[in-house]
Amino acid sequence: MPKLLRVHLFLLFVAICLAPSAFGQLTLKVTSIPLNTPPNATIYAVGTFNNWNAGDPATALTPLGNGQYSITLNPPAGEVKYKFTRGSWATVEGNANGAFLPDRVLTYSGQPTTVNLSILTWEDLGGGGGGNSSAAPNVAVLDDNFYMPQLNRNRRIWVYVPPDYQTTTKKYPVLYMHDAQNLFDKATTAFGTEWEVDESLNQLHAEGDYGCIVVGIDNGPNRLDEYSPWYNTEYNEGGEGALYVEFIVNTLKPHIDSLYRTLPDRLTTGIMGSSMGGLISMYAFSERQDVFSKAGIFSPAFWFGGDEPASHVATHPKQGDARVYFLAGGDEPASVEQNMLVVANAMNTAGFSNSEKYVYVPADGQHSEWFWAREFPDAYEWLFQGAVTSATWPKNKKQQIEIFPNPTSSWVRFSGVSSGERVDFQILGADGKMWSDTTVTGGEPVWTGNLPAGFYVIKMKKKGGKWMTGKMVKQ
Repeated sequence: MPKLLRVHLFLLFVAICLAPSAFGQLTLKVTSIPLNTPPNATIYAVGTFNNWNAGDPATALTPLGNGQYSITLNPPAGEVKYKFTRGSWATVEGNANGAFLPDRVLTYSGQPTTVNLSILTWEDLGGGGGGNSSAAPNVAVLDDNFYMPQLNRNRRIWVYVPPDYQTTTKKYPVLYMHDAQNLFDKATTAFGTEWEVDESLNQLHAEGDYGCIVVGIDNGPNRLDEYSPWYNTEYNEGGEGALYVEFIVNTLKPHIDSLYRTLPDRLTTGIMGSSMGGLISMYAFSERQDVFSKAGIFSPAFWFGGDEPASHVATHPKQGDARVYFLAGGDEPASVEQNMLVVANAMNTAGFSNSEKYVYVPADGQHSEWFWAREFPDAYEWLFQGAVTSATWPKNKKQQIEIFPNPTSSWVRFSGVSSGERVDFQILGADGKMWSDTTVTGGEPVWTGNLPAGFYVIKMKKKGGKWMTGKMVKQ
């Protein structure tokens, strides 16, 4: 072969290798499936990439463990429509109510892309857990055996997502809760009554609430050990609470933030529990104020830690704006309320104001799930009141920027703006006065400490885009 021809062929080979491919890699990663998914079920991706073949062996998802599945496809750039099935159209996925779910749609750039998804229900099985389950369709078990490296144990983890999670690009606050067997499903509670967290949040969402992701952690045989950082010599239990909180902060929370569209800042992260769960929630809030700004303390078993819970709160000074909701029942032992008030007062010693705590003791309240279920909606609304608002394009509600915390005292932050992306930003008073007209960068906080208390209009505009408007309250 002539040398010149060999050179031409080599250059052609290099050009082909370096040329952009018309087909890239699109990875669909399922991070949670319905509770009532049959054991060992095979899940298939079905769509424009396989001519909608509902049981195509080539598009069966690979189980990854930890309750997750994945498949990597090579579709051409452009619009991709798809759904998930268990092998036939009779077993196709459904919406949050177990009914028809429109095709999932994404615009694929042709570049390697990973999309995290949740399957809410199967049309043929309806919602939640099947049988006697009372779990809503938008509750799923993330993992039956999630590893807790700090304690060298495994635990079931549940996740509730708001009803609009699959149909919007919103990011959400997150509430971490203990004793998850009693939160969502009457079939898993030992008391025949559950908190109805999912039903309550779904109802609040239907009434206009922004929405919140709830992560539930099952208790285990070491419940008293894990839910108290202090050892109780009478019970010979306790002392692992610091490790349990470390698990939530350093293992579970980063995992949740990587899988779900969360607002991970402290101002949009809360923790809640009852009895011993109230004890560990108060400890977690006080110890890790850099992570949690909200805590729900229901019928707390502060007696288990003696004087330590109040001392711990008093000696951990306030690090930022916070909200703590204290609840006890009038039909509980008087010591429950008395110990709770001591801890609530210790918050003032730590520098918190009275407006940052709420203490409620209804006369008929008992140490029971029915009581905590009844009071959960009010506690949730107070804790997360106005935590997030949205600035949206008037004609396109799917495009939005979330503003938090709201109400604000000194700073506001944004999600929906990429890190480093610059947007035009304005703050206008209720009287139309311009308080700020500047350019801000995504990921950076905006100072609002100079604003008088009152209502404000936020206006934002991405480069080349239209103005978005939202409301903000300055405390």
